[in-house]
Amino acid sequence: MTLLTWSHACTVGVKAMDDQHGILMDTMNELRDDLLHGCNREQLDESLERLVDFTRKHFASEEHLLQAYNFPGLLEHRAAHQRLLSEIRKTVRRAENCDSLQVHPLLEFLRSWYMEHIESLDRQYGPWLNARGVY
Repeated sequence: MTLLTWSHACTVGVKAMDDQHGILMDTMNELRDDLLHGCNREQLDESLERLVDFTRKHFASEEHLLQAYNFPGLLEHRAAHQRLLSEIRKTVRRAENCDSLQVHPLLEFLRSWYMEHIESLDRQYGPWLNARGVY
């Protein structure tokens, strides 16, 4: 997995969400670094749990903001979040029940999912919220 780097394409125009997206990228990069440097199973489990926890918190924060301002794409957004969390939970459960864990495919999936999600769905709510005074 290549290192995730912040770019203009990642900006949605709402500081709190942009900051959280940056933290998500940092968390995935830390997981990537752990794997590259040969972390043990316990460290890997902790890194995955940190990613899942922050992802859940970010999605809740984002959905709360979108609901507060009646964003018309909220249901689609929430459904996309639920699909990703379901996929991550399945992977974590598989990891807990087997000796070997294929984390690289998970990281590639997450990397592409997050970038696509931010660059498409998340960028839709930025102008909507900005027009309502949320920056």
